[in-house]
Amino acid sequence: MKKNCLLLVMCLLMVHLAFAQNTIPVQGRVVDASTGQPLIGAGVAVQGTSIGTQTDVNGNYTINAPADGTLVISYIAYQNAQVPVNNRNTINIELQQDTEALEEVVVVGYGVQEKRDVTGSIASVTNEELVKQASQNPVSSLQGKVAGVTITNSGAPGASPQIRIRGAGSALGSADPLYVVDGTFVDNLSFLNPADIESIEILKDASSAAIYGVRAANGVVLVTTKRGKAGDSRVNYNGFVGVQRVTNALEMTDAQEYATLINEKNGTELIPTDLPTTDWYDQILRTALIQNHQVSASGGSEKITYSASAGYLNQEGIIEGNEYERITARLQTDFELSENVKVGYNGIFYNYNSLDIPGDIFYQAFVAPPIIPVFKANGNYGDSFDFNVGNFANPQASIDWFKQESSGQQFIGNAFGEVEFLNNFTFRTSLGVNYGLNEFTNYRSQDSLTSVQYASRSLLTQGRSKRTSWLWENTLTYDKVFGEHEITALLGTSAQENKFENFVGSVNDVEFNSDANLYLDLGDPETFLIEADGDRFTFLSYFGRINYTFRDKYLLTATLRYDASSKFPSSDRWEYFPSVGLGWRVIEEEFMQDQTILDNLKLRASWGRLGNNNIPSSIFILPVSTDARYGSIFNGVLYPGRNITQVVSPTLYWEVVEEVDLGVEMGFLNNRLTAEIDWYNKETKDAIFGLTPLGYLGLTGEIRGNYATFRNRGLEAVVNWTDDISDDITYNIGLNFAVNKNEVTGIATGNNVFFNGNLPVGGYQVSITRIGDPIGAFYGYEVDGIFQNEQEVAASAQPNARPGDFRYRDLNDDNIIDERDKTIIGDPNPGFVFGINTGFSYRNFDFVLDIQGVSDVDIYNGNRNVRYGNENFSQDFFDNRWTGPGTSNFYPSASLIGSNLDPNDFFVESGDYIRIRNLQVGYNLPQSLVNNWGMQNFRIYVNAQNPITWFDYNGFSPEVGGVPVSQGIDRNVYPLSATYNFGVNVTF
Repeated sequence: MKKNCLLLVMCLLMVHLAFAQNTIPVQGRVVDASTGQPLIGAGVAVQGTSIGTQTDVNGNYTINAPADGTLVISYIAYQNAQVPVNNRNTINIELQQDTEALEEVVVVGYGVQEKRDVTGSIASVTNEELVKQASQNPVSSLQGKVAGVTITNSGAPGASPQIRIRGAGSALGSADPLYVVDGTFVDNLSFLNPADIESIEILKDASSAAIYGVRAANGVVLVTTKRGKAGDSRVNYNGFVGVQRVTNALEMTDAQEYATLINEKNGTELIPTDLPTTDWYDQILRTALIQNHQVSASGGSEKITYSASAGYLNQEGIIEGNEYERITARLQTDFELSENVKVGYNGIFYNYNSLDIPGDIFYQAFVAPPIIPVFKANGNYGDSFDFNVGNFANPQASIDWFKQESSGQQFIGNAFGEVEFLNNFTFRTSLGVNYGLNEFTNYRSQDSLTSVQYASRSLLTQGRSKRTSWLWENTLTYDKVFGEHEITALLGTSAQENKFENFVGSVNDVEFNSDANLYLDLGDPETFLIEADGDRFTFLSYFGRINYTFRDKYLLTATLRYDASSKFPSSDRWEYFPSVGLGWRVIEEEFMQDQTILDNLKLRASWGRLGNNNIPSSIFILPVSTDARYGSIFNGVLYPGRNITQVVSPTLYWEVVEEVDLGVEMGFLNNRLTAEIDWYNKETKDAIFGLTPLGYLGLTGEIRGNYATFRNRGLEAVVNWTDDISDDITYNIGLNFAVNKNEVTGIATGNNVFFNGNLPVGGYQVSITRIGDPIGAFYGYEVDGIFQNEQEVAASAQPNARPGDFRYRDLNDDNIIDERDKTIIGDPNPGFVFGINTGFSYRNFDFVLDIQGVSDVDIYNGNRNVRYGNENFSQDFFDNRWTGPGTSNFYPSASLIGSNLDPNDFFVESGDYIRIRNLQVGYNLPQSLVNNWGMQNFRIYVNAQNPITWFDYNGFSPEVGGVPVSQGIDRNVYPLSATYNFGVNVTF
């Protein structure tokens, strides 16, 4: 055995020596044949082997190759070159541009397409753009980069940003888009490390999104993760560390100012004005740390390619005690079994752990009087009871007392098989799975911290939710070019099942020793409570698409999807979703050949119908309650009773979106200047709303049905300029903006108005949805100044008012202020969004500056509206309040109570803002130095995200989201932070 092993080793050594004797080191430079510019990342491989490398930032390469071998050089949008080595040690190569490959390729539903042939509105963001921002969520990286896409961020660690594509496409259901990751449908992208993404495509119009039918009413976000490429293995590290700090911190009154206001309000010296101050925001906020690391490896041969990565994110919240930790892992492999058969898989796993904070902690810090100390002299928590100002929680005590941990795991996987046959046909089958498990444990100890923060018994609450889904899809594609005609036809089927299970249990009197002892069965069994629910819904779909091109200038895309969803009654379960797109590449016409102004001109138009499935499952089923109150006693025997608690519409139809899109694409000055403009009209028909029933009917919940129609209409524009000043200097400038107008066009009720589903603020409804106005518009009184004296009050329509109160406008001139004088006072739907994206490079230095903003949008400041007693005031209110005749005609007196709290336009503020979204400076170490270290590339950078935001809103952040019927209402949102990072990117 030892002899055989020794013989094998000697044979391998001889083979290695023989190969080594026939290989020589080869180096050189790969450049563009016409411009001489270096081609960065060009592939250089030895023909017939798996040996390969890539060029560096200067286009240089080094490789060991057989002296009589052949080098194969490849680069995107360039023709491949095959160059014999011929025993040469230096080989410089010039690549010719491939005019057929120059066109940008974008991912579309169930395939790819050249940008020049696209008839719909599709925006693409590549990995190169994503990695320029050190973001922990890929959706955040899109903010300001795509016209017509509005993103609202939250500063909470691990939170998913809210995204709206061309306005809100639904009302009762979720208005979030469909996310598709490598062919698998997911709810959000929180599980993805941005460094794992190859590109993100956003299907904005109905023509491009109709292939997804009932799921696409709110647009589609297609995510393609990185795949391995043939050649030597490449190992990459991408990581950053940084700090997060609150910007634009809301300034509150100090103890003296607060005492002044409360004494003014009560008309007596209720509080001394010499008490020490507690700045509650300063007390609970902190500078938080963040770190993100990712290691990836990719490579393979002509038969097998792979890509693998692992990532770690640790993000502290700006509130002490808040922390989020995420681990991600991804593995992808493709196998070419034969020339016509290919199989592969892609799996993504993520695990998170979170230390949580009270959900109302920002509210507590906002209202807590500054006269309350954090701790008393005896070490106990400061108590509002000691100052006779009302019942207020001590925010620090709330943080210290709150004990909750959350965790979860998710696996998203997809396996496929692909067969090419008869030259023009490709059959593909894929199976995707999505499994998620989330858990939380909350323990409230038996304690007495303050007069309002106490518990006579401990309480343990635990919850677990599980979500599973599978998606099986099959497609058959026919691709043929004959003469001046090119046709690609697609037929497919899709079947999906989703299940959701959830339970929450609680029990008193569990003794806390350690986290390991927190079990529900250790408490008092008589206090044990458990709630459980679940959901299951399925889809079945058939779809087809035809892409036709004639003479490379006349384009047609036609799509039809036939969808069924168990969320609707069996009689209305199926629906067709067609679309058609037309394109005309005018630049290819003969009459355009002699002009020198335009390098590209394409006109396109599209129409399509989309559906919405983001509604509660089985909402057509009458729910029945077995509440004990419905029972009856006959002859001393209790008979349980039941009651229908919610009424559903006798008919329930699909919520359908119809959209028209008209677009033009242009290129000037050798396509250094490009522009793309779109006009769209998106109408949501048969929108599902819920009507609030009359109270005497004994019903709870809403009466849901297809009650409304609303429309989003707007204009989008994207302009980009890219130029190379010299071999050392390049730069680019991009501008995008979008204008959108939301309007309710029809409501199937007698009074043409909805108040239901809107978020109450201080017990008031502040939003309304009615014909002719935006969905979820703010509704209340118009303030016509401040009453300055008793004479003005007596002569007004508000005889019960006092000097210093709001004077409301009598809109119907009946000398009575009542509900009939309310009107639209604000619009929470953004009317204008824009982004400016710039880049500059000089030799090894690079610079990125992104600016993003929103205008023509309003926020209802629900924080100011919270006045139940002696809550704290903002500094802005103290400085501008009414204190006597002539002192203010806009801010009321400190007696902000009674009718002053009715919804009115004082609480409506502009949500306009301009923000430096991203600022980054990077440096690539010289290639000679990097090569000596055994690396291919080494880049360092410093990055600032959201360092400056200009806005006038009296709050932490002007980014306030929400569901369409009650969006834009600020009830102390978790503010967005400025983040400052130092990062490293290394490739081996």
